[in-house]
Amino acid sequence: MFFIQSPTNLEYIIIDGGSTDGSIEIIKKYEKYLHYWCSEEDDGHYDGINKGLSHATGEIMAWLNSDDLYCPWALRTVASVFSQLSEVEWLTTLKPIIWDWQGFCLHVKTIPGYSKEGFLDGRYLPSAFREQRIGWIQQESTFWKRSLWEKIGGYISLDFPLAGDFDLWSRFYQYSDLYGVDSPLGGFRSQHQQKSRQIKTYSQEAQQSLEKLREKLEWSPNKIRDIAFNSSLCRLPKFRGSIIKNYGYCGQKIIRRNADSSDGFWQIRPSFFLGFPGCIDRDTI
Repeated sequence: MFFIQSPTNLEYIIIDGGSTDGSIEIIKKYEKYLHYWCSEEDDGHYDGINKGLSHATGEIMAWLNSDDLYCPWALRTVASVFSQLSEVEWLTTLKPIIWDWQGFCLHVKTIPGYSKEGFLDGRYLPSAFREQRIGWIQQESTFWKRSLWEKIGGYISLDFPLAGDFDLWSRFYQYSDLYGVDSPLGGFRSQHQQKSRQIKTYSQEAQQSLEKLREKLEWSPNKIRDIAFNSSLCRLPKFRGSIIKNYGYCGQKIIRRNADSSDGFWQIRPSFFLGFPGCIDRDTI
């Protein structure tokens, strides 16, 4: 079982919204492994998440919804990165996974990078709101330090019933850059009638959250970048490098060095990108 194979310094917290589908019986079966659990009505999804995180005492935090999955190596990878790279306050994957209902992997996407400027420009908004984007920050693969959580007040806002996660990223970005790990960490399980299918409402909430951040940071999207983002010249090798260097976004990628020996270690490597196929990434040493 996952509980038995996992490190002992993990806190498993389960928040059940008062379900009557047999979940409580399953939870009780593994009760001895749990730091805390409860089954009671709450004021919505993110109220339940807040309740669970309020009982966490560890230094690394995250949540996983009941249908979604971590990769077997995810927690070990995250713990290793945070322990070796003290400047990293939150991280996510550059290889987000989409699982099907039965847990089979449907897709492993590739995100070229994460940039605060790109976030402010709206490049990580849901596709229903903006056709051209760099990608998205996958909640199931995002982890952060307790110190960052405390900086933003230690809660997920209930003002965004669907896009509470996006608003959390907005608030994190006020204090720290996001780092991307070049390894899958987890993924979203596609199921019928999930909230994320309400993409239009989610997009509207995400846009509202982003506007709040823009106003706070006095940020306006760069029109020259918009032109570069849509430029067909960027797809031509002759112009690609120069355009990305001068108008692209700079992200921080976490990669594994000396991976073929016992001396392997994590290293942060900057990369420039715009984000669409053929114009994705130009690493810098």
